[in-house]
Amino acid sequence: MSTNISFEVKMLRFDEDYVPSANTRLTTNFANLARGEHRQENLRNVLRMIDNRFNALASWDNPQADRYAIELDIVSVDMKTAFGGTAETFPLIEILNTSIIDNVTGLRIPGMTGNNFSSYVRDYDFSVLLLEHNRDSTEFQVPDRFGDLHGNLFKAFVQSPAYREKFGKLPVICLSVSSNRTYHRTGNHHPILGAEYEQREFSLTDQYFGKMGMKVRYFMPEGSSAPLSFYFFGDLLADYSSLELISTISTMESFQKVYRPEIYNANSPAAACYRPSLGHQDYSTTRIIYDREERSRLAIEQGRFTEETFIRPHRDILEQWSARFPA
Repeated sequence: MSTNISFEVKMLRFDEDYVPSANTRLTTNFANLARGEHRQENLRNVLRMIDNRFNALASWDNPQADRYAIELDIVSVDMKTAFGGTAETFPLIEILNTSIIDNVTGLRIPGMTGNNFSSYVRDYDFSVLLLEHNRDSTEFQVPDRFGDLHGNLFKAFVQSPAYREKFGKLPVICLSVSSNRTYHRTGNHHPILGAEYEQREFSLTDQYFGKMGMKVRYFMPEGSSAPLSFYFFGDLLADYSSLELISTISTMESFQKVYRPEIYNANSPAAACYRPSLGHQDYSTTRIIYDREERSRLAIEQGRFTEETFIRPHRDILEQWSARFPA
């Protein structure tokens, strides 16, 4: 039976006038910010935070801390299939692409692709499959081949002509560290990424991104409150320029200050031995409104949508395709 999987990339500017498209996952963090009566103020404030953080990190030849500005584009990826000859389109993932505007030279410099990561299939895996697998279990267990299909779909996209035509480098995803792991500061310090942390056991998210072909390292940049998780292909430290790395740090740290202020807007920086906690009380809040409870509820709804419209109707052929995907 024919599978014929291909991908289509669409880009939408994320600015103060941004309105989520019909296919955007409602749990996508930037979509959550762009709803309600405070939507434009939310967007304006988070974009200002990103620019300010970028200029603070890119401080050389930048005496007024205003040399650079970041432009963000939401990259929406549709997967086009022909299962058994029937053409279908499914919204696969959304990531962010950064561009750096140099206000001194007038240049527009490519930044990092990736940054944020949202996925309908990931919603299904974590908010439906994993919960149902453990519903009657007294000990937490992970289903067999958990994340295999999602990982292979992501690798197929990154290897596709659709990706290569749009982007010059492989993506880097930057997320929060896990609140159920302990991180230990090492003696390694990078001039942009900052102090490196390590942990003794990968989190489930780390393992999930491993299925996507990505490695992980944890760094706490200068002036940050907590380390960030960087998921990448190749060599994170050698493959990207300083400005590219700063574009990801400034973008995702600013979002995390909104999403997880207990960790990323804490009033004291992470210690040498650090366990993140959403129950931490000594933190500052931003002026940006974000509904974390709504996000958790919608993740389950969107996971069910994925199960009903994508996984269940095509389970057998998807499993066959994934099993044949090159390791």
